[in-house]
Amino acid sequence: MGPKSKSRSGFYLSKPAVLFFALLIIGLLMGFTILAALYARSRMEGAPQKEEEGPQKVAGTATPSPNISEPSRSGIWDKLRLPHSLFPLNYQLELWPRLEPDEEGIYRFTGQVNISFQCRQETNIILLHSFKLIYSSIDLDTLAGQGRLPGTVHSWTAEENPYLVIQLNDTLQEGSTYVLSLDFYGELEQSLIGLFITHYIDEGVNKTVIASQMEPTYARLVFPCFDEPALKATFDIRIVHPPGFVALSNMPAIGTAEREDKNGNMWKVTTFSTTLRMSTYITAFVVCDFDHVKSMEKGKEIRIWARKEAVKAGRVNYALSITGPILTFLEELFNVSYPLTKTDLVALPEFEAGGMENWGLMIFREESLLLDLSYTFNASKSLICAIIAHELGHQWFGNLVTMNWWNNLWLNEGFASYIEYLGANYIEPTFKMYEFFIFQVFRVFLSDSGAASRPLSMKEEDVEEEHHILDLFDEFSYHKGASIVRMAANFLTDKVFSKGISSFLRNFSFSNAEQDDLWHHLQMAVNCQNEVQLPASVKTILDSWTLQKGIPVITLNTSTGTVSQKRLMLDPKDNRTLSDNATHWWRIIGFFWFYINTRNLYLWLDSLKVFPEMKITSENEWILLNLESNGYYRVNYDTHNWDTTVLQLKRDPNTLPIVNRAKLIDDAFTLAYCDETTIEVAFNTTKYLAKERELVVWITALEHLKKIIRDVVSQVSNRDLASFFLFKEYVLKRFAPFFEYYTKVTNWNLRDKTDLLEYYGAYHIRLETFIKTACWLGLKVCQVHASNLYSQWMKNPWNNTIPLYIRRTVYCYGISAGSYKEWEFAWKMFQNNTLNEKKDALLFGMSCSTEPWILERYLQYSLDSSLVKPEDTYFIIEYVSKNAIGRPLAWEFIRANWEQITMNPRHAMPHLTTVLETLAQKSTTDFQLQEVVSFINNTLEECGLKLTERIMEIKQTKMEWRSKYQTRIHNWLKDNI
Repeated sequence: MGPKSKSRSGFYLSKPAVLFFALLIIGLLMGFTILAALYARSRMEGAPQKEEEGPQKVAGTATPSPNISEPSRSGIWDKLRLPHSLFPLNYQLELWPRLEPDEEGIYRFTGQVNISFQCRQETNIILLHSFKLIYSSIDLDTLAGQGRLPGTVHSWTAEENPYLVIQLNDTLQEGSTYVLSLDFYGELEQSLIGLFITHYIDEGVNKTVIASQMEPTYARLVFPCFDEPALKATFDIRIVHPPGFVALSNMPAIGTAEREDKNGNMWKVTTFSTTLRMSTYITAFVVCDFDHVKSMEKGKEIRIWARKEAVKAGRVNYALSITGPILTFLEELFNVSYPLTKTDLVALPEFEAGGMENWGLMIFREESLLLDLSYTFNASKSLICAIIAHELGHQWFGNLVTMNWWNNLWLNEGFASYIEYLGANYIEPTFKMYEFFIFQVFRVFLSDSGAASRPLSMKEEDVEEEHHILDLFDEFSYHKGASIVRMAANFLTDKVFSKGISSFLRNFSFSNAEQDDLWHHLQMAVNCQNEVQLPASVKTILDSWTLQKGIPVITLNTSTGTVSQKRLMLDPKDNRTLSDNATHWWRIIGFFWFYINTRNLYLWLDSLKVFPEMKITSENEWILLNLESNGYYRVNYDTHNWDTTVLQLKRDPNTLPIVNRAKLIDDAFTLAYCDETTIEVAFNTTKYLAKERELVVWITALEHLKKIIRDVVSQVSNRDLASFFLFKEYVLKRFAPFFEYYTKVTNWNLRDKTDLLEYYGAYHIRLETFIKTACWLGLKVCQVHASNLYSQWMKNPWNNTIPLYIRRTVYCYGISAGSYKEWEFAWKMFQNNTLNEKKDALLFGMSCSTEPWILERYLQYSLDSSLVKPEDTYFIIEYVSKNAIGRPLAWEFIRANWEQITMNPRHAMPHLTTVLETLAQKSTTDFQLQEVVSFINNTLEECGLKLTERIMEIKQTKMEWRSKYQTRIHNWLKDNI
């Protein structure tokens, strides 16, 4: 709480008396200021001393704890961005987290910080980001006696924005450097942000770990700071921790000491070397009782930290073996050295992100870093390889060079997402991760064609509030960003692209950059050579892909050689031509011409053009645009070219690159949804699939076929049922040969060592969909095998041989095909904390029961925190709602327990909005639909109105699709069975 205003005293003093007392007070304040500065600095020296457990009041220009907001006051603290008057230079930061709760059951930490900053514009206000921190001391000093020293008049925490406001009685002088010293304390977070505490079991013992997650705006939860990416500074960090624990931070430890608290307990104090200039969001802290393995890579130390039992089991060894080589690969790729002497990678039992790129101390979720040795190497390897490569890519894009503001987040995430495939492909070329990249492209293609589309690079003024920043951590920043980077590397050539990137990184090292800065350095690389000739500047070309939303569809008429482009919209009613919305993309088109032999050509397209090379003169010729899907656009053809390409697929699918076979199917179905081609053309691309042996193609096809079943071929009327059975028969005839081939060579477990299996291993995330689809289609061999695997596990609970990537499916079919006994076994395994088991697969599997009373009890269990973690409650509700039998039970459960299950809205709402949307979409009567919509509007307020609007739009679209496509699909299936 901040200082309250005192009432005026009721007595009178003469002017001489007032002057005397004023001079006396000023003299005392000056003396206190000097003493306070000396005292604050002495506390940061790290010498062994006896300390109180909480921050103590320091005499000087300090004010009382500034924790009362002042809603009546207005000023620069009402703005969402910091002013440019002050710039941080260095933080001397000490953190002292307590691993035991206090008498109120709250885990707390105390801290001290000396912030050196330069005044760049005169001001009498010091504004720092601060959220949920309590202050006991604030002191201001000048560095080396520079200039006059204002006194602190007042301080408070702003009401609207997360600021600590310090008002001075005089202005800070431009060009002078000051040191602000603060003592503070706060709560360790339970929600995996800021400085958080989490509990786990290691070797059968309950243990605790403290770690941090600062991105994007959570550093202000840990220490007062200038929490914006462009306000870089150096950090001198010190952590106080129990003697049996290790403390980690961004830089190597340079010293340890002891400290005694007021209760006589001894603590260890670890001091770290000064960091490089960096943003607050990549500061990092870990206090743990972990073990580690280490290696050296070109003089740089690499350590992998994890639970002791994981280290003993060798689960960290794969990460250790690849981190150094990827680091070296990226140094050579960028021609820029990694600037740190050490890199720590820490695997946490609980972590919200897959990984976080903190400079020198990267933090991961366990499954993102630890190799699962229980079933197969390859499936786990591909994920670990990609995530480590992604986070290492950030060491250059994000840490060394940082975007000026979050509106250009794609410069961080887009490059890192592109690099993850390069790095993974370098380490494990047999995994063919560059083919897996296409799934991410297809996903963002779909989003970029819909109402959720947004520009890749946002306007700075549109990204100021925290939720705006969080919203940017989406598939556009990651996957569209990576696609644009990949496209640029393709048309500029690797040589020119690498030269431009290296120049960019060198020029902006330890600083910040804008999108235009990157374009400028790529342009310089183009200007220094003659091989690559562009029809326009790099900026003109690439701005057309980053500053406007949407994705173009390029249409080729092979009878005339005419090529045109326009923006593609999922809703045909919104589809507009270039002349309507002035949308324009520059694009290089790579195409493949087939008749007797093949040849590759590259042509530039900016608007409607005629290319004689693309005019077909023979019935057997066909043209394929966008080889390997390097370009960020969809392709449509005239009917003749669609037909001749399909015929070629039936003759020999291997004539076309794997990625292009998948893209033909993806483009055809999406274009059919948009009325750019017919649904018959889309289905024609699936005729050849009985000959298809590539998983990337099959997964693409299955996702569209499942969508057709879900949205068009429903099971309501007899006609619908007839279409449904025709559909399953058609898909089964093509899918069964591949499934038989796949299961024969893999024996379900991928244990054998062949290039083919390593290739499949890279797709482990999608293999669950593959196996699940086989069982759902009714392949008896799939259903029986899933039940057998589950039964074998029940006989030997401590030796689960079910491959991790299909456990969800096996658990689901094992439980749904079984009885009460199968469900109880899963529940027992879920409750067993010493079992090395992925709990989410069990949560999902238990939701597949066909017994309503079991599902009802399961929902009730979810409210008991002694049985289920609060964050798992929402997964249970979501999973049960996806079960046709459990859907009405979940609906009643939500209505009856809404207040209780929404006590933690941050965890609850993403799941509950998904559940409510599912309930609405799956409703079979208008009454059911209106019931759900009314509930959403009454409970979710403004957010609910947007959700119901989306629900009604999707519902209407599905009705229109059914009306448009159902008969045509039914007739096509009859003709092609």
